[in-house]
Amino acid sequence: MNTKLLIRKASGDMEPFSSEKLRRSLQRSGAADNVIEPILNDVESWIYDGISSRKIYDRAFALLRKKTLSVASRYKLKNALMEMGPTGHPFEHFAGQVFKALGYNVEVAQILQGHCVTHEVDVIASKEKSQMFIECKYYLTTDKNANVQVPLYIRSRVDDIIKKRSSIPEFAGYTFSGGVVTNTRFTSDAMAYGECSGLKLLSWDYPVGNGLKDIIDREKIFPITVLTKLSNQDKQRLMGQGIVTCLQILETPGTLDSLGIEMINREKILAEIKNLCVAE
Repeated sequence: MNTKLLIRKASGDMEPFSSEKLRRSLQRSGAADNVIEPILNDVESWIYDGISSRKIYDRAFALLRKKTLSVASRYKLKNALMEMGPTGHPFEHFAGQVFKALGYNVEVAQILQGHCVTHEVDVIASKEKSQMFIECKYYLTTDKNANVQVPLYIRSRVDDIIKKRSSIPEFAGYTFSGGVVTNTRFTSDAMAYGECSGLKLLSWDYPVGNGLKDIIDREKIFPITVLTKLSNQDKQRLMGQGIVTCLQILETPGTLDSLGIEMINREKILAEIKNLCVAE
């Protein structure tokens, strides 16, 4: 019906509205067909030429939230990563939690001596006798991608650190590597250079099948910004304390004590987290 209508993307580009694209995004969040169809019908009857993709997302999210909170939270995931700002520090902690879920011992925001100069490293991920130095690139909007300059710069910093650490007896027998994590995407040149230079790149959907969205869903490591029962102010307060994932709250519910939340609302928050994080 509305396939010829144009919508404005976050980048400002215009593209035809696709009900199938909206359907797929709802399906990926786990919504059932009997939930999806009414949402599609509502959106199709409501949109107009030139509407922003953000307004369509907001409408679909509001409708989905009325049906099922856990699915709405999954649907919100991409935007939730953008809401971890305005600084990049919460995303650094989130990247640390991602690597922790993958079996690494993690240190966040460390100053390391390189061969030539010192470097601030966002995440150090260690496993047995391997160590990875990771830079996080956080963007506030989905239209910003990490270009080739990012891995080029990180490669030189990592090499300086590796040259120094390789000479320290404490790290004898260690293998070292570097990586870059972004909450959006890498350009094709950035991915090509990353593969060629040996940097581990991790973005929203890269590597294919094992990007951030895949790891988050598989490991149930959702950022607290997906929660619909927690206010934005409380989310900011928790992120300021390094509490960035729902799992952290689930493992230590006492982290909510500092927020002064009433018991009934606290129970709703924990119920939402369990629906997201506890395997069915």
